[in-house]
Amino acid sequence: MKILHTLRLDRMKWRHWVLLLLLILVTLTKMIPLWGVIYTYRVYPVIGSLLSPISGIFPFAVGEIFIALSIAWVVLYPIYEMGLRKKLARRFIFLAAKSGGYPKKKVVFGRVIEYLLWVYVWFYAAWGLNYSQPVIYYRVGMQPAEVSEEKFRKFAYQYADSLNLLSEEQRGKSDGSEERRVKSEETAFDGQRENQSDSIVDEGLKNRVRDAVLKEYNKIGYREGINPPFNQHPHAKTMVFTPISSMSGVTGSMGPFFCEFTLNGDIRAHDYPATYAHEFAHFLGIANEGEANFYSYLVCTASKDKAVKFSGYYHILPHVLYNVFDILGEKEGEKYLKYIRPEIIRLLKSDRQYWQGKRCKALDAAQDFFFELYLRGNHVEGGRKSYAGVIGLILAWENKQEKSLMKR
Repeated sequence: MKILHTLRLDRMKWRHWVLLLLLILVTLTKMIPLWGVIYTYRVYPVIGSLLSPISGIFPFAVGEIFIALSIAWVVLYPIYEMGLRKKLARRFIFLAAKSGGYPKKKVVFGRVIEYLLWVYVWFYAAWGLNYSQPVIYYRVGMQPAEVSEEKFRKFAYQYADSLNLLSEEQRGKSDGSEERRVKSEETAFDGQRENQSDSIVDEGLKNRVRDAVLKEYNKIGYREGINPPFNQHPHAKTMVFTPISSMSGVTGSMGPFFCEFTLNGDIRAHDYPATYAHEFAHFLGIANEGEANFYSYLVCTASKDKAVKFSGYYHILPHVLYNVFDILGEKEGEKYLKYIRPEIIRLLKSDRQYWQGKRCKALDAAQDFFFELYLRGNHVEGGRKSYAGVIGLILAWENKQEKSLMKR
């Protein structure tokens, strides 16, 4: 009993024991690879199938409201208890302390710490433990692609041919109006339209994208190292704080606390399908950003919907260009830029100007810093650089497909 009293274990309530048990389980799951696999493929789909329909009832992002209120409580509660409560109690008798007196500082901060620990456990139990699953190479059974100028050059130009063809088909389908559409996107987003997300992505496109992406994810499932959809009626929500997200360069996010995914309301129509598919991959339990980009590319480029297909190819264009200049050299890079259809390059420049016009440098830098810490804290190799790893994953996957065909 003396030991229990010394460690203050005799004062612990049942919720404290539950919290301690959950913290131990989370820690062990992060340490033991097999437990990470069990969580991602057995536990998480059950949690997702329970939380997702509930959060889907609400038209707004429940998780974002929860985070905002939690931050407010953590900041304001100590101020209230230690500074304002006594003053307010003089006017409002119901705020006065009971027989036990007002809580001491260590009690107030103890409550804050306990709350943060519950949030920590909730984050990992509801979604965050997906960071503990094996990397995609292990799950899919493929080897990392070796750096080869010849193989990468072949991939880059085949990719450009597909992108050019899709752009040309869309242009021809619209009887020459595609170029005018691209040019209009470069100039049409004035202040009024920027604040009206529905004028950028209409409900018709949202429904088409949802159906197309869901169809392709249902096809691949465990075969490509990802959970099949556990919710056949997913509801992508618009970010509550879209202006702030645009200022920090965030186009989408996974809401781990209530198993929901959100998209920035400022996303332009041609980038919406790939961004949707990227966040849907997170929704299915993919934590790594490069892997989410890979699955987005995989499902979008496999779609029969030309708009979705184009978005899948176009979304990784900046990554392809970066690798072309890095691997093949500046001279080859300039040649490659001329190989891509001019309306695509104009669209890429237009996108860059569009998002730069919304960004706040200070907020963007802060978001980059904390997101880098977040990714590294969850053992995402390379931090934010894992985004660019999509090219390596695509090359490895294509090598695997070629080997499979040779065995037949």
